[in-house]
Amino acid sequence: MSNIQWAAVPVTPHADDELLTIQEVADVVRVPVATLRYWRHVGTGPRSFRIGRSVRYWRTEVFGWLGDQANSDRQSVL
Repeated sequence: MSNIQWAAVPVTPHADDELLTIQEVADVVRVPVATLRYWRHVGTGPRSFRIGRSVRYWRTEVFGWLGDQANSDRQSVL
C-alpha cells in the first residue's frame, strides 16, 4: 500500500454559471435597478455579491429566486 495523499478538489458550484450585472437582472426580473438596490439593502431579492465596486448575480441564483417567488405566491393563494 502506498501512502499517497490526494488533494481534495474544491467544489465550484457555479463553474458553468454566468455572472449577470444589476441591469441584466433588472431586465430579467422586470423591475427597475433601484428596486434591486433596495432589495439588496433590506436583504431580500436574489442573492448578490460584489466584485470590486460592481454588484453581480449568478444566473442560476436569479432564476432559482424567481422560481421560489412563484411557488410562494401559489402557497399563499391556497
